[in-house]
Amino acid sequence: MSAPVILWLRQDLRLSDQPAYAAAAAHGPVIPVYVHDETIGGPWAMAGAQKWWLHHSLNTLSEDLEHKGLRLVLRRGDAAREIIRLAQEAGTRTVHALHHYEPWWQDVERVLASKLDLVLHEGTRLTPPDHLRTGAGGRFRMFTPYWKALLRDMPPPLPVSAPAAVTGIEGALASDTLADWNLLPTKPDWATGFDIWTPGEAGAKAALKRFLPEIEDYDEARNLPSREGTSRLSPHLHFGEISPATVWHHCAKAARTKAEPFLRQIAWRDFGANVIEVLPDYGRRNGREAFDDLPWRSGADADRDFEAWTKGMTGYPIVDAGMRELWATGWMHNRVRMITASFLIKHLLIDWRRGERWFWDTLVDADYGSNAVNWQWVAGTGIDANMFSRIMAPLVQSEKFDAGDYIRSWVPELKHVQGDAIHDPEEAGLLKPKGYPAKIIGHREARERALAAAREARA
Repeated sequence: MSAPVILWLRQDLRLSDQPAYAAAAAHGPVIPVYVHDETIGGPWAMAGAQKWWLHHSLNTLSEDLEHKGLRLVLRRGDAAREIIRLAQEAGTRTVHALHHYEPWWQDVERVLASKLDLVLHEGTRLTPPDHLRTGAGGRFRMFTPYWKALLRDMPPPLPVSAPAAVTGIEGALASDTLADWNLLPTKPDWATGFDIWTPGEAGAKAALKRFLPEIEDYDEARNLPSREGTSRLSPHLHFGEISPATVWHHCAKAARTKAEPFLRQIAWRDFGANVIEVLPDYGRRNGREAFDDLPWRSGADADRDFEAWTKGMTGYPIVDAGMRELWATGWMHNRVRMITASFLIKHLLIDWRRGERWFWDTLVDADYGSNAVNWQWVAGTGIDANMFSRIMAPLVQSEKFDAGDYIRSWVPELKHVQGDAIHDPEEAGLLKPKGYPAKIIGHREARERALAAAREARA
């Protein structure tokens, strides 16, 4: 029998259209392994909401592998050291994995490549980020030209099924159990509302199947929080339970000429990977240095306002509904993400990095590239971003995008408010609902303060 081959799994927890798995299966007995490195990423180490998802995703993947006659090896510790140790125990030097673009994973890949025969495959993005180049040969920093270049490269290769036959090793290697890792919350169990999700490859395929009949309405429906108009595929894509190529081909086939608005969102995820490969510290540093001098609020008053924002107690119903949905489910509607982020940055004048950190801790789909690019886009600090002076009016946004039922669902203090008064009960002259706060700051006052801060930074 040939020497075994290690299949190193990270954010690629699937068997279908998984090039590393297919290559490993073709070259020898396969040892699938997942290493839980609790320090990888430093400030962007895996947070609570993602750990919840990881537990369930690994559990389903382990069952899928068992049906193939393979046992998933679980190790905890430094990722590079554990892979090297496993290779020594198994008597092999060959490791197959999908290439990842977060700076910390690229560091680990370099270490392993110097010690073992590391074979990296593509499969986490539609195309390798450095494959797309400007006319001058540089890397793209703006999404629109990136999107046009990507379209010239599309469609991606057709997805392939999981290998029909695969061989495992004889005997057993030391492995943790999922219970050893304590990934699930207990005291308190804040994830009771996460039961809307079905992590794992089967759950990803089911989510795609549910979305396909709605894709032609996506361009309009994605902006309406009270409708189920988004795909909810983002956590499945983040954990690699479905390949972006699979999503692209199914959506393009289902919607044909009307698929572009959704496919642009898949491409935006690719663009995020491109940005963090060019600017690895994009999650902590402004893309535009001119904003380094912007006078963000700090101190006790800012901390109090930040806490009110995280708890959904700002007095702005659409903002509060979004923040409560986030805490309860680990997810927030796309349009509301922009509204809540803009509110923190522009209305409360709190550094976008604090918001990025909160989203990282609470989102099941928290992705380093997407999270950083999205926050800097809203803040106006990014290399491709809105102008800082574009300040969303949350109350106007709420009415424009018909968020009434969404608010009633997530802000029970307002569930009996009828008609358009739901968007701004205070302005409508309604008595203060019991337990619901007054506005933390007026829109006009907040706008003037934000614009003054921008002028100070420019000066």
